[in-house]
Amino acid sequence: MTTFERDAKTLALPWPFTGREHELELVRGSLAGGRQGMVVTGPAGRGKTRLVTEAVRGTDCARVVGTPETRGLRFAAFAHLLPETESLHRAVQLLSSVRLLLVDDAHLLDDVSAALVHQLAVHGRTRLLVVATDGARVPGAISRLWTGELLPRLALEPLPREETARLLAAGAGGPEALTVNRLYRLCRGDLRLLRELVDAVRERGPLHRVADSAEWAWRGPVPITATVRERAAHLLDRAGPGERETLDRLAFGEPFPTDADTLDLDALEVLEADGLVHVDEQGAARLAHPLHGPVLRAAAGRLRARRLARTPDSCAAALETETATLTRAIAETDVRGVPAPVGEWLVDEGSGIPARHAAVRARFARLRGALREAAAWAAEGLRTTPDDPACHLELGLVAAQSGDPEHAMRPPGPGTAGSARLSAPGPSSFPGRSTTGSPPVAEEPYDAVRLGAPDRAVGRLTGVFADHAEALTQGDGPALDRAAQALEERGFLLFAAEAYAQAVGAHRDPSAARTSRTRAVALARRCQGARTPALSGLVLGELTARQRQIVTLAAAGLSNRQIAEKLTLSIRTVGNHLYSAYARLGASDRDALPCLVELPEAQPA
Repeated sequence: MTTFERDAKTLALPWPFTGREHELELVRGSLAGGRQGMVVTGPAGRGKTRLVTEAVRGTDCARVVGTPETRGLRFAAFAHLLPETESLHRAVQLLSSVRLLLVDDAHLLDDVSAALVHQLAVHGRTRLLVVATDGARVPGAISRLWTGELLPRLALEPLPREETARLLAAGAGGPEALTVNRLYRLCRGDLRLLRELVDAVRERGPLHRVADSAEWAWRGPVPITATVRERAAHLLDRAGPGERETLDRLAFGEPFPTDADTLDLDALEVLEADGLVHVDEQGAARLAHPLHGPVLRAAAGRLRARRLARTPDSCAAALETETATLTRAIAETDVRGVPAPVGEWLVDEGSGIPARHAAVRARFARLRGALREAAAWAAEGLRTTPDDPACHLELGLVAAQSGDPEHAMRPPGPGTAGSARLSAPGPSSFPGRSTTGSPPVAEEPYDAVRLGAPDRAVGRLTGVFADHAEALTQGDGPALDRAAQALEERGFLLFAAEAYAQAVGAHRDPSAARTSRTRAVALARRCQGARTPALSGLVLGELTARQRQIVTLAAAGLSNRQIAEKLTLSIRTVGNHLYSAYARLGASDRDALPCLVELPEAQPA
């Protein structure tokens, strides 16, 4: 890998608004027609202000903002809208003529201003868009906006991992999958912290360009920025008996068995009760937030760090346990999330991981449909063992399932059985066959089901995979839906998407077919660029030329307003075309469109 050079001009630009299209439509809808508005809540840094700013862009909107410094001053937030000595009654009369009022940081309003907002909601002449932060003390007059059902409330969820990846690619030059995972783990939906961390690692490094790619990778310690310290300040203040020592031991060695002689169990119980430590079902203790470990390690002195720090060699037993756990999950055909923090820690620190562990991680991720993550794990294994056949095989399988025949047909590596037979249709390691054998190739029985030839798998499958084959053989749409649901419940997202896609053509009921299409698209969107034969049937369908044009632009990330400006249409016309397109495609919203547009052209399923 080569060193990445920081581009200061790129960092100076704001990140694009990404991944909140559904919420944006909800907020805009609350301001249309005879509706009175909405309250948007969520933790600090979740993007509430950016969301509402986008929602009111281009409208005639008055704006007020609460601040900590003015919380004790009467009508402080409304100083630019009201004369100095107005009463509450007179203030309501004056502001009733305002068509749209945006109230940001409403939890910081003084009590009289909060009462004014509440009265405006009661009178109903002014549309209100109110933003408040969860976890903060909110004036009663503000909380009663939603508890009293004066306004609907939108509790903003964390930006999903897939949308976080899109945001990072658009705003910071495209991190590789394991870097995306690390940032997502550390920030937990806090977009303000995410931006600060990305800026800090780009400034302080070390960042590296991924070979043969435009992506960058971050390995090494977490930069301790002001926001990072702020988020962990309560941790550094713990002064109970044994608490700080216990926290430090976890920071340098988690996960830690709770029966270890070196842990103070009394302190551990207190820390767990306070939500600072999590103990899993196996009795392993770890810090409750991934950000806490880096802060505690940074705060420790050199001697303390030298005494407590673990080395890659000391992780061998724990890493072997994680490898065995992941292997067992694959064998038991259940690839839902399995905690494996030691492998993640070694990669994050840039220490390197054994190729055997990397290949298992890659396989586990690929079976979950996380194709880019699978490729990144395989690449990590090849850093330590360049000729490892299992890692090369995983890269070939990822390329096949991503629709890259050139790389899919490349031999996985010396000595790999069946390497010459890897082909574009996308073979997969098969987790549910009834017998064991050589490394899987395109002739594996479940690959035949995925390729639409279930008769070749008769009697060779077990469990949900056999159910999928039987449903496809019978052309039974509802049974295919049930098989897809079972696959999804076990974590096989790509296989589930394919089963739903096959159900589209099997359903006799057009409504059921649209539902299956919607589910297939939603799952395929989470599979990080999957391009397989079963999914190729998810095409745009019978759209008009104008609908196809608008859908393509919407899938590229353009808002309704941007599409309207580009095509010289009204925003309402764009919205109507999209609504009609959703109905024909079986899509619930624009989040599903990129999968439909990006998939190869084919005959409708």
